Amino acid sequence: MGRRLATPGVARALGVAIILLTLAAVAFTIADHRFTAGDGGSIVLVPGFGIVGLIVASRQPRNPMGWMLLGCSLSLAVDDVASTYSVFDYRRHHGSLPFGHVAVLLQPSWAPGIAFLALSILLFPDGAVPPGRWRLALAGFGVACVVWLVAAYGIAVDAITTGRVRVDSTGNLQLENHATGAWSWWGVYQNVFFFGILVLGVAWIVAQIPGYRRATGVRRAQLKWLMAGAAMALAGGLVTTTGHDGTGPYAYVGYLGTAALLGLPIGIGIGILRYRLYDIDRLISRTLSYALLTGLLVGVFAGLVLLTTRVLPFSSPVGVAASTLAALALFNPLRGRIQRGVDRRFNRAHYDAEATVAAFGARLRDAVDPETVLSELATAARGSLQPAHLSLWVKP
Repeated sequence: MGRRLATPGVARALGVAIILLTLAAVAFTIADHRFTAGDGGSIVLVPGFGIVGLIVASRQPRNPMGWMLLGCSLSLAVDDVASTYSVFDYRRHHGSLPFGHVAVLLQPSWAPGIAFLALSILLFPDGAVPPGRWRLALAGFGVACVVWLVAAYGIAVDAITTGRVRVDSTGNLQLENHATGAWSWWGVYQNVFFFGILVLGVAWIVAQIPGYRRATGVRRAQLKWLMAGAAMALAGGLVTTTGHDGTGPYAYVGYLGTAALLGLPIGIGIGILRYRLYDIDRLISRTLSYALLTGLLVGVFAGLVLLTTRVLPFSSPVGVAASTLAALALFNPLRGRIQRGVDRRFNRAHYDAEATVAAFGARLRDAVDPETVLSELATAARGSLQPAHLSLWVKP
C-alpha cells in the first residue's frame, strides 16, 4: 500500500497542499496585523523543505528521504495555519469563528514536523536506519514522540470539552504551558523530552566526526553539504532572532537571516540528489573569503569614519565619503589575498591545481621546443586534473 502511494503524483499533491496552507497562514497573520521579520522563517523554511521533498520524492519515489521532508513541511504548514487561525479566532474574535476547535486540535502538528526534520538529518542521505545502538535510540525517540503527541492532543481535547480554551500570542494552548490536575506530569515530561532531543542531536554530531574523517568521495561530499547547510541555517536562525521584532535596518537583518534558513533543505537536497555535489569546496571557500572580506571592510570603514570625523577636522559627509572610497579601493586587493589564503587552508586541491596551471603558463612563455611544451603540458595536466590515464595527440 505504501509503495503504491509513493508516486510523483502524490508528491505533487502534497506540494500543492503545503503551498496553500502556507498562504492561508500568511493571510491570517496579516489579517491579525502582527506580521514581523521572525514570521518569515516559516514562510521560507516550510515551502523550502516542501520543494526539496517534492523534487526528491518525484525523482526517487522509493527513497524515504523525500517523503520525510514532505512530511516535515506538511506538518509545520498545518501547525502554522492552525496557530494563526487560533490566534485570529480566540484572541481577536473571542472564539466566535467556525472551526476554532479544529484549529486548536491541529496546533500540536509541529511535533511530528520536528520528528520528521530530525529523522531527515539522522537518516541522511538514503533513509537507511544505521545499525547497532542507533536503532534503539531511534526507537526510543519514536516512542517519546508518540507519547508527547498523544498527551498534547489529550490536553487539547480536555480544554475544548471543559471550555478552557485560552491561547497565547503564538497560538499555543495556555493549558499546555501550565498543565494541572491529571496533566500535571506534562510539564516535567516535556522538559525531559526536549532535553532528550538535544542529547540525541549532540550524540549524532559527535558520532559523525570519525565517520566524516574516514569518508571519501561521494559520501564525504554529501556530509559536507549537510554540515554546510546546517551551519548556514543555524547562523540564519540566530540572525532572525536578533531582528525578530526590529524595525528599519534591524528588520532587514531579520529577513536576511530568514533567507539563510533555506541552507538546510538545499544542502539536504543536493546531498541526496548529488546535483553539483563536488561544488561544495568552492562554495565553502567563497563563503569564507567573502565573510572575512566583509568583516575587514566594515572594520576599516568604521575606523576611518571615526578617524576622519573625531580625530581629523573633517565634516561627517566628507569623512563618510572618504571612508567609502578607501574601502572600495581596498576591495580587490583584500579579496585576492583572502581568497588565496582560504584556498590554501580549506580548498587545497583547487589551490594546488591553480598553482600548477600558473606555473605551467610561466614556463610556457620561455619554451620554444615542441617536445618541452608537450612534456610541460602533460606534467600540468597530471598535477591539476590527476587523470588515471594521459595521452597527447598532436595534429600534424
